[in-house]
Amino acid sequence: MPHAAASFAQKLASFDPNAPGDAGGGLFGLPFTPDEAQLVVVPVPWEVTVSYRAGTAQGPQAIHEASLQVDLYDPDLPDAWKLGLAMEPEDETIAQTSRELRPLAADYIGWLEAGQPAAQAGEFGAVPGRVGAEGKKLLDWLKAKTGALLDAGKAVAVLGGDHSTPLGFLHALAERHDAFGILQFDAHCDLRPAYEGFEYSHASIMYNALQLPQVKKLVQVGIRDLCQQEADLIDHSSGRIALFHNRFLSEEKFAKKSWKKVCGKIIAQLPPKVYVSFDIDGLDPKLCPGTGTPVPGGLEFEEATYLLRAIVRSGRVIIGLDLNEVAPGDTEWNGSVGARLLYQLCNWMAVSQGRLSAKGERVIAED
Repeated sequence: MPHAAASFAQKLASFDPNAPGDAGGGLFGLPFTPDEAQLVVVPVPWEVTVSYRAGTAQGPQAIHEASLQVDLYDPDLPDAWKLGLAMEPEDETIAQTSRELRPLAADYIGWLEAGQPAAQAGEFGAVPGRVGAEGKKLLDWLKAKTGALLDAGKAVAVLGGDHSTPLGFLHALAERHDAFGILQFDAHCDLRPAYEGFEYSHASIMYNALQLPQVKKLVQVGIRDLCQQEADLIDHSSGRIALFHNRFLSEEKFAKKSWKKVCGKIIAQLPPKVYVSFDIDGLDPKLCPGTGTPVPGGLEFEEATYLLRAIVRSGRVIIGLDLNEVAPGDTEWNGSVGARLLYQLCNWMAVSQGRLSAKGERVIAED
C-alpha cells in the first residue's frame, strides 16, 4: 500500500545501522513491522514434549533480546538489513498452553520411566491424547499463519520452541510446492514415530514431515545420536533419507578432505527447492550449552554457515526455514549464538529467493 511503502522508505532513509540496537525496536533493532518486511519470523514458544531439559519456549525472547547486540554488516551481504526483516509478536495463547501442558507431559514421562505403575494408569492414560489434540491445534494454527504470510509474498522463518514446532509450516509449504527437500542440521534424527506416546513429539518431527508426499528428500547433517529404529527407517527409505553422520564428517576431516568437498557431497543430495530445519544442537554444544539435549561433537558455526552459503550459491532456492531448541539456560551466550545464526539463515534464504544480492556469487562444485 502507498502509505506502508512510504513508511518503509522513510525508515530505510532514517535508520542508522551503525547505532546501538534500540531496546524498543524490532528483531536486530530493525524498525520494520511484519506488514512492511519482506521476511517475517514467526515465534512459536512451545516445548510440551521435551524429554530432557526444558527452556526452549523462552528461545524466541532470548534471541530477540540478544539480536540487539548483533552488528548488521556482513562482508558478503553489506546491505542485508535493507531487506526488511521483522518478527511477529508471540502468541500468548500458544505460550500459555505450553506452560500448562509441559508439567503434565513431564509427569507422564516420569510415569513411563518408572515402569507405568498401574496405580497411576487412570491419572496418566489420557495425557497423550490431550497433548496430541493440542499439538494438532498448533499445527493448524501455524499452517494458517505461515500460509497467509506466504500468500502475501513474504519469505517466512519459524523460530521455536522445541523441534516439533515447524510441522504446520511444512504443511503450508506442501500445499504450495509440488516437491522439495529438507536439509536438517541436528544432533538427532528425529525419526521416531510417536515418541513416548506423543504423536507431535520433538523427536518425531522428521518422521511426521516424511508423511508429506511433497517431501522428496531428507538430508540430515551432524547427527550423533540415533536409535536402531531410526537407522532401520533410513536403511529402508530407498534413498529418500540421506544421512551425513557426524562420524562420517569427522572421518572426512581426518582424511584431510576439504569442507568444501564435503559440502559438495551434501548439496548433491538436495533437490532444487530446499527447506532448512536447524536444531541448534547440530552445532558443537560449546555454542549452545543450554539446548535441551546436547550431544558431544557437532558442527562449528562457520562450518554450518559455509554450507548454507554453498547451498544458495549452487542455485538452490530455500523456500522456508526454522531455527529451534535455543534455550537461554544460565547464560546469554545461547541467545547470542542463536541470534547470529538466525541472521545468517534469514539473509541467505533471501538471497536464494532473489530478495538480496550477495558479493562474490559463485557455484560450489558438487564433486
